[in-house]
Amino acid sequence: MSTMNSRTGDGTRAVRAGLPDPVAYEPTLPGPVFAAHYHLPGEPTGPYTYGRDENPTWTHLERAIGELEAPEETGVETVVFASGMAAVSAVLLSQTRAGDTVVLPSDGYQALALVREQLEAYDVRVRTAPTGGDAQLGVLDGARLLWIETPSNPGLDVCDVRRLADAAHAAGALVAVDNTLATPLGQRPLELGADFSVASGTKGLTGHGDVLLGYVTCRDAELAARVRRWRKVVGAIPGPMEAWLAHRSLATLQLRADKQGANALALAEALREHPAVSGLRHPGLPGDPSYTVASRQMRRFGSVVSFTLPDRGYAERFLDGLRLAEDATSFGGVRSTAERRARWGGDAVPEGFVRFSVGAEDPEDLVADVLRALDAAAP
Repeated sequence: MSTMNSRTGDGTRAVRAGLPDPVAYEPTLPGPVFAAHYHLPGEPTGPYTYGRDENPTWTHLERAIGELEAPEETGVETVVFASGMAAVSAVLLSQTRAGDTVVLPSDGYQALALVREQLEAYDVRVRTAPTGGDAQLGVLDGARLLWIETPSNPGLDVCDVRRLADAAHAAGALVAVDNTLATPLGQRPLELGADFSVASGTKGLTGHGDVLLGYVTCRDAELAARVRRWRKVVGAIPGPMEAWLAHRSLATLQLRADKQGANALALAEALREHPAVSGLRHPGLPGDPSYTVASRQMRRFGSVVSFTLPDRGYAERFLDGLRLAEDATSFGGVRSTAERRARWGGDAVPEGFVRFSVGAEDPEDLVADVLRALDAAAP
């Protein structure tokens, strides 16, 4: 039985979340269970019947994520998936049907455009509005589901989750929040009124760039059952090794989140006055357009900083000149990465826009490397 209570700190919760009751001479966190099928005499009434439906390694991870997303709540269910997009698709496609209306952010993760195409192919109407300024409030009428992404990726705008959730529920809509950038230690969407907290565990949750994973957490058993059934139908299940690696990585989540968040703020402050930098964004930076709302609803501000350099060439020279950050996509890892986001073509950002995912390096080293690369990139 868990000994954690409402006063348990984030670090304690992270290192103990989802662990089974101790068994003499067994490991604290059992190893991954590789099984396509299980011994199944008689009627299939046990917890584990077939490998596409359930796996003990998933169970431990799902309990752990649930304890982080909604501490001390009973009845919360988490469903893990093979990737973040599998989790996103599961919510949007399991909770809607032809004739429904879905509200998406117009500035959200670029793969949402692919989901929009699929929704519209199924005769689900889609409306969009920006994250900033709670603009989605203006397009809620008649919606079945509101999808919120806060902070948004890659622009780092923040909206008031509780305000939007209250308005959506009053209008009869469900609310899902993409919590990828914040992680459960930065923001708890269910506590802010959302029906679903959804995330790519590929990013900050696991933090090492070696696992693809997604999850959905909600407190309504019927909604969770629809999501779980969708996973069964499409087979978007995580491998047991990936699930075990993810659970192992949760033990350092608080350490990573604090270190990377502090580094991100240090980098943002160092970039403030640099003449080549414009459009600097980080939700934890005082004066940022998102700072006031983020300070109300976020407990940590995340590890991502974004900014714009004068043009594509400047940005590419900057990225080539970095020694402590790799030119790579994704974010949230312990090793800093950065990319010129416009190279993908799916985000409405300038050619010189850089999304910088701050790692766990010593901040003095990282800041010095970034400033040196910026100066070296000048024409």
